[in-house]
Amino acid sequence: MSRRDLLKLSVFAGAAVTLPLERSANALSASASRIAQSLLPAPFTTPFVRPPVLEPVRRSGTTDYYRISMQPARTEFIPGLQTEVWGYNGLVPGPTIKAVQGRDVVVRQINNLPLVHPTLRYTPWTSVHLHGSASLPEYDGYASDITNPGQYKDYRYPNWQNARTLWYHDHGVHHTAENVLMGLAGLYQLSDSLDASLPLPQGEFDVPLIVSDRMFNTDGSLLIDRNDEAGVYGDVIIVNGRPWPAMPVKRRKYRFRILNASVSRSYKWSLDTGGPMTVIATDAGLVPAPQKVTSFRHGVAERYEVVIDFAKYAVGQRVVLRNTSPKNNIDFVNVDKVMAFDVVGDAFPKTNNSVPAVLFPGHEAMVVQESEAVRTRRFDFVRAGGRWTINGKTWDDVVASDFTSVLATPTIGDVEIWELRNLSGGWHHPAHIHFVDFRVLTRNGKPALAHERGAKDVVFLGENESVRLLIKFDHGRGKYMMHCHNLVHEDHDMMGQFEILDPDVPADDPFDDRAVFLPEREL
Repeated sequence: MSRRDLLKLSVFAGAAVTLPLERSANALSASASRIAQSLLPAPFTTPFVRPPVLEPVRRSGTTDYYRISMQPARTEFIPGLQTEVWGYNGLVPGPTIKAVQGRDVVVRQINNLPLVHPTLRYTPWTSVHLHGSASLPEYDGYASDITNPGQYKDYRYPNWQNARTLWYHDHGVHHTAENVLMGLAGLYQLSDSLDASLPLPQGEFDVPLIVSDRMFNTDGSLLIDRNDEAGVYGDVIIVNGRPWPAMPVKRRKYRFRILNASVSRSYKWSLDTGGPMTVIATDAGLVPAPQKVTSFRHGVAERYEVVIDFAKYAVGQRVVLRNTSPKNNIDFVNVDKVMAFDVVGDAFPKTNNSVPAVLFPGHEAMVVQESEAVRTRRFDFVRAGGRWTINGKTWDDVVASDFTSVLATPTIGDVEIWELRNLSGGWHHPAHIHFVDFRVLTRNGKPALAHERGAKDVVFLGENESVRLLIKFDHGRGKYMMHCHNLVHEDHDMMGQFEILDPDVPADDPFDDRAVFLPEREL
């Protein structure tokens, strides 16, 4: 039996899932965890940490080589209790990879996970997606291109794109939510000469914030409750692997790279002081011009880079990053708090402490004109007949077609308008289109919101919202996925694919260069 046949069986075996009728929005309860709330960590008592930066195992010519083991580990989220997690190199979040434009990266991903999940008893196959990368189809983390325990795969990333904050995470078919919740997510920063030349905060003042939420059993183990396939909503907010941390900050500007790495939860950020935040970058890099906001909505998998100036605050003052939750989350006590910034009086360098009025107006996604579009396509994100669907189709349909079924077939060089609509009352869908960068033209017929006026690869679809996106398919060819990034919706089964056609060059197959069994060959 072929791998594709096995995948078809696994899909259909997991497809007998029914979805509930509408649920109430933003229900507020004391706790989601089964452990007593009094035993949960108190907000702002845990020191802030940054994920370590991964060093390459070797460099050769224009390529850097990395080795990562996906493996079980134990960490302390709840004081005095150890929680089993799965991490890249055993870390949650995984180590940060810092790449440079023009240098390729090869990452060997080794599946050293157990043969079955400790409580859910599924086989933890994986597929690693570098979210935001223009990777070839076989290195994009195609959901059904799985790596089983005892196997590994070498992923190749071209890094020709402009500077941006990416992230790598599991994308294994039907178990993405569980695998990411267990800890399989990490940051990938791509730099370029333009970004480095700007007087934006750098070094210790350029700070990643990987935000997620979790809930726990009485023994401290992770509780996975899919809420009847609506989503996983925890009651403990985790930043860089620590619950509600407190970070000392100096009286100057900081650049924060904020990734929403939750399984389902969306956020709406604000400072408890009411002070401003300046959005300088979206998913696909620097925006044309900075946007000053006092709050903004942040869907799953989106990345926003903001500058916060702590010079206006007194030494000893605490500034809290808050979450005024958007509609259709499930909320609990303390999920309105994220982390604290404690202002200290330490000396600091005066350089790289400003935000230019112009950042990156030349991004192709922001330069292409709506008048260049050759066609408009519509995609409806709907819960229908007990299924999460896009235009009435699911990943089951892709598998049943032997991976030939596609939602769209743009030709290389084309410019298209894609209209995405959320017709599911009671839900939000953060929609991710692999491989491409796009521009949000309108939201519900009005101009894009201030914070999303940059190149993106995820767009938030709130209840009964519609967006128009402008996309230029100027490179690449082959099949790529589009899906809801509420990972429970994705797993059940709100995911399809499109194919970029090139009449002159055949496309790579997503199943090329498959995983192989250990022992490893030389990297």
